[in-house]
Amino acid sequence: MPAPYHPPVKRSVEIAGHKTSVSLEPLFWDMLRAAAAAEGLPLNALVARIDEERIASATPCGLAAAVRLWLVTRRTHERDDGIAPAAPRDR
Repeated sequence: MPAPYHPPVKRSVEIAGHKTSVSLEPLFWDMLRAAAAAEGLPLNALVARIDEERIASATPCGLAAAVRLWLVTRRTHERDDGIAPAAPRDR
C-alpha cells in the first residue's frame, strides 16, 4: 500500500445551517465518511457534533484539527476495544 501523503483537500460542510470549509487530507476525509456511515449519520451531522464538542472544550482548536483528533481518538478506542477500524479507500 503506498504512503497516504497528499495535501489537504478543502470541502464545504454545513454546521447549524451555516456553510464552512474544512481542509483535510484525503485519508481523513475517507475516515470521516466511514465514521459517519458507522454511526448512521450524514457527514455534516457528524462534523457538527465534533464542532460542538470542540467548542465546549477548555482549549478549543480549529475545526480541521478537531476532526483529525476526533478520528484518531475514535480509531484508538476501536483498537482498545478490539473492534477492527474501517479501512480507508486506496488512493
